[in-house]
Amino acid sequence: MQTKPYLSKVEIRKDRIVSFTKFPFNIPAIKNFSEIKFHEDVTFLVGENGSGKSTFLEGLSEWLGISQEGGSRGTPSNMAPSLLSEFIYGLKNHKKPSDYFFLRAENFYNFVTYLDERYVEDRDLFYRTYGLDSLHDCSHGEAFLTILSQRLGRNGLYLFDEPEAALSPTRLLTALSLIDNLVKQGSQLIIATHSPILLAYPNAVIYQFDEEGVKEITYEQSQAYIITKSFVNNYKGMIELLLH
Repeated sequence: MQTKPYLSKVEIRKDRIVSFTKFPFNIPAIKNFSEIKFHEDVTFLVGENGSGKSTFLEGLSEWLGISQEGGSRGTPSNMAPSLLSEFIYGLKNHKKPSDYFFLRAENFYNFVTYLDERYVEDRDLFYRTYGLDSLHDCSHGEAFLTILSQRLGRNGLYLFDEPEAALSPTRLLTALSLIDNLVKQGSQLIIATHSPILLAYPNAVIYQFDEEGVKEITYEQSQAYIITKSFVNNYKGMIELLLH
């Protein structure tokens, strides 16, 4: 098994940025970004919608040579190049991962369509890789889990952007188990999420994106945990407060 982490840390070379008035450099978390030190197993990125975590993942994926729209190295992208990727500087292990993949909920349908087109002449190879004739033949959530269980594997560097968007609470528990399988196979994962279930993965590092920048927090300090716990413990009171 190769030595982890494959990616130890990244920083944004703010000294090279000419202006912080335009996107994505005007996002407070990006503007005040210092560095992130990645856990060798799982690192989580959390924050409100628009806080910059997906923008950061897009830049990181392009810097790593992965399509911003999702997939592996070599997957085409119709998105404009990430401006952020030009200013990312990172520390990598001398031993490279054997696989790269960006699992992104927002563009997942397009990625599945691309797979169908790519393997149109070799459906047997697709079936051997994914265990299905087409990922369009199953639900969004089932296709997500198929990627985790069939496509991803040993010694990989994997980025996930809000995988919970496709998954029920029960399937999130399944995803948590599959993430653990990937870790045990020597893979490193960087995951942007709002899910308190995924965030509970043991020993993971959690970074919060907010107006002040990016800082490490504990599971119990995350808004996903705090709000979910408050709602579940007093859902009637919360509903009364919100709807009246």
